[in-house]
Amino acid sequence: MMIFKIFRPDEWAELRAKGRSAGAPIDVADGYVHFSTAVQAAETAAKHFAGEGDLMLLAVETDGLGKDLKWEVSRGGQLFPHLYRNLEMTDVGWVQPLPLVDGMHQFPPGLDEASK
Repeated sequence: MMIFKIFRPDEWAELRAKGRSAGAPIDVADGYVHFSTAVQAAETAAKHFAGEGDLMLLAVETDGLGKDLKWEVSRGGQLFPHLYRNLEMTDVGWVQPLPLVDGMHQFPPGLDEASK
């Protein structure tokens, strides 16, 4: 199963440069890297990245994360994937821009299908 992380330009640059990242400031504060499922990603973008452009959408395969990935109750009682270690560049299956068009983030077509 694919899970998704939205990174701002500086966060993406750090991951590329260092090969690993503790995530965004909220991830560092919470002690884990926040991810979303394909179904949750658009709501996450609207809630935490409203109006922000130049974002990158990273896809990560859960099979390679092992015991460091925990599914925990969060927003609206939903289970969200949380990674209890640094995100490694080698974890990233694919990445692409998440453009902002007319105030809405444009997710790749078929994201739900791509997440399986």
